[in-house]
Amino acid sequence: MSTDPNRHDPEPILVDLTPAEFRTHLPELLSVYVTAMRYPRGTEHHRAPMWSEHADRDGWHAVAAMIPGEPSSFVGIAYGYHGRPHQWWNQQVRTAMRHAGTAPDSIDALLRDYFELTELHVQPDAQGHRIGEALLSRLLQDRTEEAVLLSTPEVAEEDNRAWRLYRRFGFRDVVRRFVFTGDARPFAVLGRALPMEPAPSEASR
Repeated sequence: MSTDPNRHDPEPILVDLTPAEFRTHLPELLSVYVTAMRYPRGTEHHRAPMWSEHADRDGWHAVAAMIPGEPSSFVGIAYGYHGRPHQWWNQQVRTAMRHAGTAPDSIDALLRDYFELTELHVQPDAQGHRIGEALLSRLLQDRTEEAVLLSTPEVAEEDNRAWRLYRRFGFRDVVRRFVFTGDARPFAVLGRALPMEPAPSEASR
């Protein structure tokens, strides 16, 4: 992401999606996801039923991004929902924390009331224009949970835009180098307390 203080990026167009709108635009949104994550084409077909099911979960919220001048094309997507004990991700994180030696009381306290930031992706050719920052701020601005949790692939020296974004927003380590069932890559689980303060770029204006 550019740190040039003289650079002016046009404000992205953000759209809060209803579950019906989310499902209507799933092919476009999943295309952003597959491209951003560098997954092989065809992955979107396996993910579509899961994303569709997520839209029915308690506290679900999705925000999509478009850029001025191209309002018909999605370049970013972020969504999440209220975490529950029976959910797969909750169970995986609980297992990871237990294996890392976290005390049971601390695990229960963290997973008691949280928003799971399930997906946050920006089309590669649209990155570097504060779109991820805008999506994250919009998605979390009215959450009432005690905390927000997410998982992101491990990267050497945390050297990519996603890691820099999360660190700038105050996300801290919960678990590092955990391998989720069904994915061979190591992931980090990060979290921070809610409510969310204004985005760093807004607070400095």
